[in-house]
Amino acid sequence: MKLSRKLTVSYGAGAIGNGVFVTVPGLLLLFYMTNILGVGAGLASAALFVPKLWDAVANPLMGGISDRSTNRYGKRRPFMLVGGLGTALAFVLLFTAPKLDSEVASAVYVTAVFTIAMTLYAVFCVPWSAMPPEMTEDYHERTRITSVRMVLLTVGILVGGALAPAIAGSGKDGTEGSRGSYAVMSVVVAAILGVAFLTAWWGTREAHQTPPLTGPRPSLREQYAVVRANTPFVTLFIGYNLQAAATAAMLTGAAYVATYVLGDQQKSTLLFIFLVAPCAVMVPLWRRFSRTRGKLLGYQLATGIFGVTALSLVFARSEADLVIYLQMVLLGIGYAGMQLFPYAILPDLITDEHDGRAGIFTGTWQGGETIAFAVGPALYGLILAVSSYHSYKAGTPVPRQPGSALTGLVLGFAVLPGLLTLASLPFLQRYKAIDADLSARVLEAA
Repeated sequence: MKLSRKLTVSYGAGAIGNGVFVTVPGLLLLFYMTNILGVGAGLASAALFVPKLWDAVANPLMGGISDRSTNRYGKRRPFMLVGGLGTALAFVLLFTAPKLDSEVASAVYVTAVFTIAMTLYAVFCVPWSAMPPEMTEDYHERTRITSVRMVLLTVGILVGGALAPAIAGSGKDGTEGSRGSYAVMSVVVAAILGVAFLTAWWGTREAHQTPPLTGPRPSLREQYAVVRANTPFVTLFIGYNLQAAATAAMLTGAAYVATYVLGDQQKSTLLFIFLVAPCAVMVPLWRRFSRTRGKLLGYQLATGIFGVTALSLVFARSEADLVIYLQMVLLGIGYAGMQLFPYAILPDLITDEHDGRAGIFTGTWQGGETIAFAVGPALYGLILAVSSYHSYKAGTPVPRQPGSALTGLVLGFAVLPGLLTLASLPFLQRYKAIDADLSARVLEAA
């Protein structure tokens, strides 16, 4: 069944909010804690890791709940409404931390509010992500939905990665911002989140949904048992999440590299533009590639491009700015494929043997992605702590960073993401036989 353009675009609008919500905390929250609130890098990393540990539990729980919801407005969309609006409100609270007496108190505040924000985001994102396998059974139509979603995700990442740092960095010194500039940024971003999530909620009211599952809701252990039995899903899950940790680490390091290598925190906006803008062009091209050469080969090629280019950024401190921007464009070419292909493959793996349980699988997927997005920044923060990075509060004298810290922030931005990305390739290779079987069945059905 071919889906209307209105439905696919409306559904995909949720990806704008998805891109913004994932990008802005990943890009600015660690920097906000170390350079605005004055929290030490090690403590700040721990504060960001704890909420995502909880979210790894909340996502599968939300998946099981939405699979069995008997709400008369559908088993997915009511959660999207509540979660979308709640996420926007929690985002404002996250970047408007009150002035507290100690860095521990500030860290506790961020941990608590970030936990609430991540929970509400799960309430929206898990049911929303579970919809494509139920909207159509067509193999290529699912790739089309994913393509629209990824293009709009690119829009969200660009908006979050370009607009948020530009507003947050508009302090009196024009470089690192202030509490006030971060508060303004939070309100602007929350408005974008609200509009994107509400568009996805309202625009999918005619989308096909499968009936709710009946019987008692399985425990988390039982849900994980179902997931573990799906070997293709587990293989793709591990490979994708190594890549998610890599991109999260690079996302976190962008503000530091812009400030200490390029000499201006607001140049993180340029880094994002050169990274993400190629996605708008490359997603349709990668989709065309997949129709003739297969999804897996495209996925492997994109992964190799991203991993090798990331490693080459280890020389960033001695490179001209233009060279760094060109490297970011190459990363963007790989990043586009790394976003498109796993999400194009995922619905096939879910519905292949598990119709009606999309929430369990997407909840597990989102939970794993959440952990990966926590591990990346945590590893980056650990590198900063080990390399003696000096944190400070906004409005206080800016400390001179030692050479070890400058080396560390580049290693976390380049070598760490590169190695994590290349480590995913063996898992993608293990998926080769599975991909060949799925492709053969699609061709036989056609």
